[in-house]
Amino acid sequence: MASRVDFYFDYISGYAYFAWLRIQEICDRRGVALDIHPVLFAGLLERWGQLGPAEIPPKREWAYKDAFRHARLHGIELSCPKVHPFNPLLALRLSLPEVAGAAQRRVVSAIFRAGWGQGIDLGSPEELAGALDREGLDSAALIQQASAPAAKEALRQGTERAVGRGVFGVPTTFVDDELFWGSDRMEYIELALDGRDPLDHARVREALARPRGADRRKVRPGGDG
Repeated sequence: MASRVDFYFDYISGYAYFAWLRIQEICDRRGVALDIHPVLFAGLLERWGQLGPAEIPPKREWAYKDAFRHARLHGIELSCPKVHPFNPLLALRLSLPEVAGAAQRRVVSAIFRAGWGQGIDLGSPEELAGALDREGLDSAALIQQASAPAAKEALRQGTERAVGRGVFGVPTTFVDDELFWGSDRMEYIELALDGRDPLDHARVREALARPRGADRRKVRPGGDG
């Protein structure tokens, strides 16, 4: 049986919102510790050389359609943030354990609900403050702590640690040391938590050891490669 779950997220992702709604219930039902890690998605993209979904027009449109389908099917409140993409830095820093402390879950839930459920601007300090205040949290004190150099450094280091652990996107959930990416892998997460992960690690190692037969040519910006 697993002993720990780590949840990595950025508010920029609607799928992280969906995953957040599920992962708490899954862990609470089993009495498994849930550690919450805000990370900067843009930092992950830069490290691994990827584009975000919002940077690819047809993928952006597909993601909105997919999200609204999922929300309708599962009875989830979804309005989407007022602007997207937005600057998530303050929201992420507010959600750090170093800032939110024992109220971390309440802070994360308040921000996700206000942005993706009710449609506020998650890049606006004023609207974030209002969302926190409505949940009975001390927004002035939290924003003051989140704006300090220590909080900025904590988010940077947290994102670097995530990269070092192999996190390449959000949401990412670890069950002990096994990585699961996305909001649509909750069934796999539950199997792993129950000690019933069907993965054959030997077959994975064998597949990864096979040689590469081709590589995509990287095109330089403004040139033909």
